[in-house]
Amino acid sequence: MSEDIILDLLSSNLLFLLGALLLIIIALKGIKIVPQSEKYVVERFGRLHSVLGPGINFIVPFLDVARHKISILERQLPNATQDAITKDNVLVQIDTSVFYRILEPEKTVYRIRDVDGAIATTVAGIVRAEIGKMDLDEVQSNRSQLITRIQESVETAVDDWGIEVTRAEILDVNLDQATRDAMLQQLNAERARRAQVTEAEGQKRAVELAADAELYAAEQTAKARRIQAEAEAYATEVVAKAIAENGIEAAQYQVALKQVESLNALGNGSGKQTIVVPAHALEAFGDAFKLLKGGK
Repeated sequence: MSEDIILDLLSSNLLFLLGALLLIIIALKGIKIVPQSEKYVVERFGRLHSVLGPGINFIVPFLDVARHKISILERQLPNATQDAITKDNVLVQIDTSVFYRILEPEKTVYRIRDVDGAIATTVAGIVRAEIGKMDLDEVQSNRSQLITRIQESVETAVDDWGIEVTRAEILDVNLDQATRDAMLQQLNAERARRAQVTEAEGQKRAVELAADAELYAAEQTAKARRIQAEAEAYATEVVAKAIAENGIEAAQYQVALKQVESLNALGNGSGKQTIVVPAHALEAFGDAFKLLKGGK
């Protein structure tokens, strides 16, 4: 009896059950929850209808289909190596790495099939073109400028694909062995040249310092002579003034003083000395002593 009752209930409520099941299916088909790191491209009858952003979204069940689920996270292309020839005809190998992310999935889905391959090919062509505009020394010394130019060129090329190139890096610039040897010889020659220039500049500086020292010594000697001349002129002026005020006696006093000082200098000489003094000199010394004592 219980089984018959259950079957009767199911048969009488079958339509309600089917209706509830249909509502559940419609709800599942009509509600789309998109993760933060993705975007959904929705098609209606095979044509682009809309792009669903992160969060809860509603679509028309059975008409709209989330055909493509695109990650918007930043991606890195595999490191690539390509040959390039510089402006001065040097063959180099450039190791590059590119980072990008998809901003407009509808362009990426319907305009390009292999995104990574297309970007890698574009980067290789742009790198060869930019390297061909520069000498080898510029490639090695202006790497940051080269990276900026490559990134700008790649961004312009992939703009129609809804892609943003966030970073472009040149990992390494490799040269063949012959070019490395030539660069090493050039580097050694440059070091030798700098050493010679430094030595020459040092010698030049030494000569300049010696000349400055001689000039300073000459200036000091001239200054000393000038001071001595001024002192002698002052002494002569004083003597002349004394002669003018006191007459010939002042001059005789000065002469007597000098004679006595000369005699003392002769007597104070080192060792035993024999001095022959003329008679008139002795008389002059005697007159000098008299003048010093105040006699006439």
